[in-house]
Amino acid sequence: MKKSIPIKDINSIYFAGAGDQNIKFIEKQFKSNMVLRGNQLLVDGDKEEIKIIEKLVNNIVSVISRKESIDISDIEILINSQSSINNAIDDSINESIILHTHKSPIYAKTKGQREYHHAVLKNDIVFAIGPAGTGKTYQAVASAVSALKNQAVQRIVITRPAVEAGEHLGFLPGDLKDKVDPYLTPLYDALNDMLPKDKLKKYMDNGQIEIAPLAYMRGRTLHNSFIILDEAQNATQMQMKMFLTRIGVTSKAIITGDITQIDLVGNGMSGLIHASNILKKIKGIKFIKFNENDVIRHQLVKNIIKAYSKEEK
Repeated sequence: MKKSIPIKDINSIYFAGAGDQNIKFIEKQFKSNMVLRGNQLLVDGDKEEIKIIEKLVNNIVSVISRKESIDISDIEILINSQSSINNAIDDSINESIILHTHKSPIYAKTKGQREYHHAVLKNDIVFAIGPAGTGKTYQAVASAVSALKNQAVQRIVITRPAVEAGEHLGFLPGDLKDKVDPYLTPLYDALNDMLPKDKLKKYMDNGQIEIAPLAYMRGRTLHNSFIILDEAQNATQMQMKMFLTRIGVTSKAIITGDITQIDLVGNGMSGLIHASNILKKIKGIKFIKFNENDVIRHQLVKNIIKAYSKEEK
């Protein structure tokens, strides 16, 4: 069966993607052949499969209409939703916008990410636990920048345990920035995605955005702040307690980590695992668990994580 599916109300260039990468990706997921001619997608294949492709095309168009772009990870989410007997397809395209940036909106793409976003809005402390590539850190930073821009908080404090240096930063050469920058690069990368360079520099120069190792949090109380502890699986129990008790009035905190990637030396339990055992029943604290279905990286990463999870069980 052959059918011409119209690409309505958008520029078909956005639908096709650079070098027709979106169409090539869609074609790999189905048995049907596809060719884009102007604003018409010509499909040759099974009648039932064409019905699924037509619905997918309409949903892709809906996403592009709302956010003016789409990437392969978005399309993959739509396809996966449809393959599960079209369940929750509308949820996939009605993403929650977390932050409008100078580049494009940042939004929760998967079910887990949407739960994460809603948890941050409703709770003062949120733990986000799961494998790499699920957007735990990136989304946390986006939520913090949104809160700062909306004047819900006065500053952002982002921290990580510098495990590779054993937190003995005093023995490393240079000033504080020289010592900790290698461990905090992913956080700078996220901020650079979300804020223009001049604005980010201004925020950091006046102390509205601060990035520091976990060891430098001791003895402080952080009021009116959005605080993020990243790579929390590498915090000790004492460090986790110290971090959580820094939270002051009208502050929020997100703690992110992957309990399969613990680098702590010795036999002590990770502070993240310990916290998840003793804090989960406290009102105002929410734990979000991600899995391979929330991975937004190369499609093979999802299968790799699933394989390792089976092996570890």
